[in-house]
Formats: sequence, structure tokens, C-alpha cells
Amino acid sequence: MTAPPIEIKDLHKYFGELEVLRGISTTIQQGEVVCLLGPSGSGKSTLLRCVNRLEEATAGSILIEGEDITDEDADVDGLRTRIGMVFQQFNLFPHLTVLRNLRIAQRKVLGRPTDEATRIAEEMLERVGLSDKIDEHPSRLSGGQQQRVAIARALCMNPDMMLFDEPTSALDPELIGEVLDVMRELAEAGMTMLVVTHEMGFALQVADRVIFMDEGVIVEEGPPNEVLRNPAHERTKRFLRAIEVE
Repeated sequence: MTAPPIEIKDLHKYFGELEVLRGISTTIQQGEVVCLLGPSGSGKSTLLRCVNRLEEATAGSILIEGEDITDEDADVDGLRTRIGMVFQQFNLFPHLTVLRNLRIAQRKVLGRPTDEATRIAEEMLERVGLSDKIDEHPSRLSGGQQQRVAIARALCMNPDMMLFDEPTSALDPELIGEVLDVMRELAEAGMTMLVVTHEMGFALQVADRVIFMDEGVIVEEGPPNEVLRNPAHERTKRFLRAIEVE
């Protein structure tokens, strides 16, 4: 039996005296799209960053396809090649063209020859609708286009799963849709996705499950129609009312 892509068990994370994650446990199944929702400071981004060990967990474990990435003997670099990550900021190299941005990790991390890395870069740019920007530098692209390049870059590594940390929060409102469309297509193609987002429409339409977090714990989780349209907990109701007011 194949292990699930992500299995989080009793995860705790302290920053000094502050406990940011307080015993998080959840499992992300193959092909599942899970949206993490909650107010700022609830621990969503910290949880996401612990999954690929950009943050060190204080206690608990995170299994990536059955292997514990929190183990001190874990092959962290090897496990990270299975996990694509897209951040709020695009983190593109400004001095490199789009093509070279997409090729560099393929060459240095996976050891792919240049012609193969180029072919894969071209395929992924086509997938995100940016084939015509292959020779541009990031400064010549809109924010939405830069974020789509960042998604293509992650896909070039052929990950088994994708993590998205508020990928539209740095974008102008009119550019958000083009990034969400790419994410929606990934979900339809069966990509396992864990997404920190405030985009309620996306969560309703695309997520298989929604997790609402507050103060480092999972307050409520379930199908998006239930959690977002008929929440069981008062804290979830207050959060959703505030989002609607905004």
C-alpha cells in the first residue's frame, strides 16, 4: 500500500517561548487539494514551511511518502525534490531570463543536461500559458506572470506534490485570476496540493478539504461546502464574517 504524500503527526513548533503550532495532525491523500485557512498568525505558513523543513519542527513528525523529513538522518534534499513550493514572493533571479530561471535547478539539483532541461522548461511554460515570455527577464513581466513562471519552475522538478503559501497575496486584484486558473488546472490534473490562501472562492470550487486554523491548532476541517457555508465552530463563523465584511 502506497504511503500518503504528507502525514503530519502531533506537530509542535516554538519560536522562543511562543508556541506557534500546538499539536497539528492531518494527512493529505494522493491527489487531494487541501486549503489552509485562518487569520494572520494562526500558524498556516509555519505549518507549510515545516512540511519541507524550511522551518525545523520542535516536536512531532512529518512523513513525506512514508519518510520522516524531520528525522535528523533524513535525506532532506532528496525529499525536497518531491515537493514543489510556491511562495508569496516570486523569488525569480532578476538577472536571468525566464528560460534560465526554469533551467537552473534542473541542471544543478537534478543534473539534467541542458537540452532536456530546456525541453521541460518549454513544456511547463506552455502549461502555464507563457511560452511567448521564455526569453524575457522577470522585470518585464507582470506580477501574475512572474508567479506563473514560479509555478512552472516548481513543476520543472517533476514534484509529487505542491505547496502554495498565499501565492496571490502579493498580486493586484486583476492578476489573481490568472494564477488561480493555473492552480485549478493543476488540481484537475490530479496534483496533490496543500494551499495557504484567503481566496474563499478558490477553496470552495477546487479544494477537496478545508482546514481552518487559529492560534496554532486545527479548529475545524471538512468539505469546503460544510466548513465555509455551515461552519460548526463560532471562531470559524467570526473569521468568515470578517472576510465577507472586507
